[in-house]
Amino acid sequence: MTIATLSSHPEEARRAVSKDAPAPSETSFETRTASAPQDEGSRDRSGDTKPAYNYAYLDEQTKRMIRRALLKSVAVPGYQVPFGSREMPLARGWGTGGIQITAAIIGPADTLKVIDQGADDTTNAVSIRKFFERTADARTSEATEEATIIQTRHRIPEAPLKAGQVMVYQVPMPEPLRRLEPREAETRKMHAWAEYGLMQVKLYEDIARYGEITKTYDYPVMVNHRYVMAPSPIPKFDNPKMHMSPALQLFGAGREKRIYALPPYTSVRSLDFEDHPFRIQSWSQPCGLCGAADSYLDEVVIDDRGGRMFVCSDSHYCETRRAEGHRGTMLGDAAASGLVEETTP
Repeated sequence: MTIATLSSHPEEARRAVSKDAPAPSETSFETRTASAPQDEGSRDRSGDTKPAYNYAYLDEQTKRMIRRALLKSVAVPGYQVPFGSREMPLARGWGTGGIQITAAIIGPADTLKVIDQGADDTTNAVSIRKFFERTADARTSEATEEATIIQTRHRIPEAPLKAGQVMVYQVPMPEPLRRLEPREAETRKMHAWAEYGLMQVKLYEDIARYGEITKTYDYPVMVNHRYVMAPSPIPKFDNPKMHMSPALQLFGAGREKRIYALPPYTSVRSLDFEDHPFRIQSWSQPCGLCGAADSYLDEVVIDDRGGRMFVCSDSHYCETRRAEGHRGTMLGDAAASGLVEETTP
């Protein structure tokens, strides 16, 4: 049949095409799926099948993009580097920036620790830990000294960090000047020209009104004598731990699409005045469980009558001290009521 015939007789052309076409396969979709070869990466060590995720969920091109942003942020401490934040199986504002950084740097030899407000057993920490256990087959630990990567929300562990460890901070608002200047273009100029007088005025207004600087968390710091940086919403109690820390500190804001970093042994100074120096919080009593007087404490309601006690925010640090034999004044009552398990040294 010629082209001219096909053009002048479209019905004959359709019949000819349908006659020459191969018969459709009778194999069902389920049969084809079942007979498809299994990818070796879709099975974990126990042999159970897993979804066909890439290692640590993100694709390799996205990981390379994040690593390039991390390299730039390490080269310029405190500088906010834009990056293409991806959608993650977690709502924005709940740690997507930190998860993407961890996914970009984690490897088979790493051990991951995840904390939320210092605790290892909160919902956010458990969810993120299980996410990497499933997508990266990662080893996890609650011990600070065993971890090579520590992802944190709002705290720095009490145990001293060491060289080779990486701290990954979840940051909701990376711009320290945002509440003072809402325009992004203006804040970028202020960072470029190192014009931070507006922040100093804000701290001075607190002193003039209340007699002291009232900001207790996300306290602004000067990094490497150049950039003012938001240290994520950690309490100002943790600010001194960032100064000259031997660990690499990485900050990720997924919703704001920003990454910044502190290389090891970087100068970090909390903003203050000569006549009003920076001070950390203090408590009138030690931890009620382990007796620690040098850790950050949370106030916890223990009964319906309004009874309260102070406990270490860092749950692993408190458990370690109790295992070493340290006892707080309220440990017996807390153990009797089932709030904690009384460990024996």
